[in-house]
Amino acid sequence: MRKAALLYNPDSGGSKQRQRELHDALSILKNGGVEANLCPTNSPDHASQEARRAVESGCDTVFACGGDGTINNIAQVLAHTQVALGVLPIGTANALAHDLRLPLNVPAAAKASLNAVPKRIALGQITCLNLVGERESRFFVVAAGIGVDAHLFYKLHSGTKQRLGMAAYYAKAWHMWFSYPMTWFRVTYSGPDTDGTKTGEVTELMAVRIKNFGGVVREFAPGASLERNDMRVILCYTGSRLAYLAYVTRCLLGIVWSIPGIELAAVTHAMCEYTDPTSPSVARRKIYVEADGELIGSLPAEIKIVPEALTLLTPSHPRK
Repeated sequence: MRKAALLYNPDSGGSKQRQRELHDALSILKNGGVEANLCPTNSPDHASQEARRAVESGCDTVFACGGDGTINNIAQVLAHTQVALGVLPIGTANALAHDLRLPLNVPAAAKASLNAVPKRIALGQITCLNLVGERESRFFVVAAGIGVDAHLFYKLHSGTKQRLGMAAYYAKAWHMWFSYPMTWFRVTYSGPDTDGTKTGEVTELMAVRIKNFGGVVREFAPGASLERNDMRVILCYTGSRLAYLAYVTRCLLGIVWSIPGIELAAVTHAMCEYTDPTSPSVARRKIYVEADGELIGSLPAEIKIVPEALTLLTPSHPRK
């Protein structure tokens, strides 16, 4: 790492303490011989512009100073370039930082980044109807979801998220467990676990790329890893709320047991569609899509793996 840009939103979690931590991180990088600059941004579009400007100015690393949504936004720009994505965790869940075993203290994460190794990884890519009804593709680093979890992000207002953090997620998820009308959609998928393609109807699909989410959930999709060229996909062939609760409980306890109606598969491609696209109910009840914790649109959606799509700055300590 020779030249780096640190992109951050001063209004996001923007206490004076956070500003001091970012300036401390900047000093650590500079003292480590890196030509580094702080780049404030005021919107996702502005962050994308600053990331492009950093690439054009010769930066070999761009740090996403934020959470998984910020990382996702900057990854769109750095995909298919040789510029590395670095992470300084200032988010709500910080799932990627947990998986990389990065310190959640910003200056400590900057120090760890000085000895980090750039590694080429695969990205997930999801194509769906965006929020204005146009076809759009986005990469994802951590996970993408269709169905129940995406509806959570649809219902969860950003102001609540910023004010309450993870408490907002848990409270809304608990409410949705009682109230969400389980909506079925069709999935057709293929990968190393299948002989040809498989088709079924599900109420939830989650494509996971990381092993450890951190927090109380930790390993949500056993077998998932950034080092693999596939996605670990959770398929819910059930509308049972008890099955969902049992699966989450299994993750909380770190115990492996089979949940009827819920399967995991290694997948490289999946197509998700409404079970009956001509039905009038489709207009009344959309099935939503999220990527890295950000609502991005609705069905129909195609998910695929893109090998060696991103250079990620990873800690040099041995992974477990």
